[in-house]
This record gives sequence, C-alpha cells and structure tokens, in this order.
Amino acid sequence: MKEFFEDARRRMEKTVKTFREELARVRTGRASVSLLEGVKVDYYGTKMPVPQMATVTVSEGKYIVIQPWDVSTIKAIERAIMESDLGLTPTSDGKVIRLNVPPLTEERRKELVKLVRKMAEEARIAIRNIRRELMDDLKKMKKEGEISEDDFHRFQDQVQKITDEFIGKVEKVLEEKEKEILTV
Repeated sequence: MKEFFEDARRRMEKTVKTFREELARVRTGRASVSLLEGVKVDYYGTKMPVPQMATVTVSEGKYIVIQPWDVSTIKAIERAIMESDLGLTPTSDGKVIRLNVPPLTEERRKELVKLVRKMAEEARIAIRNIRRELMDDLKKMKKEGEISEDDFHRFQDQVQKITDEFIGKVEKVLEEKEKEILTV
C-alpha cells in the first residue's frame, strides 16, 4: 500500500508543478524571462520556445532583452511574439529584440485574476480526478478481498488527507499569484 500512496502523492505533485509552470507564463506587469516560455518560434520546421534559441535577460525590471544565437531568427522571433497572447510589441535593432513590459491596467489585472482562478480550478479538478481513480482502486481491492473493510475506510481517509493537502498547495500558489498580479 505504501507504493499506492507514493504514486498518489507523485501524481498530485505533478499536477501542482504543472499549475505553477502555467502560472509562470501569466504576465504580471513585471518583466520575466518565463513569460517567453510559452512563445514558440518556427525554427527550421520545429516549434521552439524563445529561451531555447536566445539569451533572454530582464533589464530595469520592465524590459525583456532577447539576443538570438542565430541572428537570422530575429524576424521569426518577432512574429511569434506578435502572434502570442502576451500583448507585447517587440522592437529590434537587427541584433537584439527588446520588449517593453508596461504596467497592467486595473481592468487587465482583474482579467488575469479570473484567468489564474480558472487555471487553479482546473488543477483542483485534476487532483480530484486522481482522488476518484484512487478511490475506485480501493473499492476494487475491497471487492476482490485484497483489503479489509477497516483498511478500506482507513485508506479512504488517507487518500482524502493527501487530496486536501495538495488542494491546499494549489490554493497557496493561487494566492501568491493573485497577490503578485494585484500589486502595482
């Protein structure tokens, strides 16, 4: 049974990690290299994230500077940024691309809070789906006589505790991101 609970924790931890990675791509009015993780550039027929084809740095907290390793990709990177949902306009001098990350409007902040809450709900649903699968496995074990009625109830309680713990982690990450978005 130890592996059963370790597997549950591992799957739920993966859900929280994915949620964190998705949140890192949400713009908060502060320049961040992670904003460009989701921007894929068509590079010789392959879609690559900007940070994998350029040196990306943050300058003065409000500019993102992109220095492609292959200068011929500048136009493709600019196009990918324009087509992304970041709402940023790249400027280039032929060697380096600069992105000015303007402060967010109050309206945009509220939209972003709604978006991150929706993402959090998706993470909570994913965790609850894992719980449901685990509960189904426990029911099957009980039905096949692999575990007793008492063990079944004890294991159900353990699964619920693990679920509550990971939903709490999602809530904490959401709270931090909301605070970050709403901070002017």
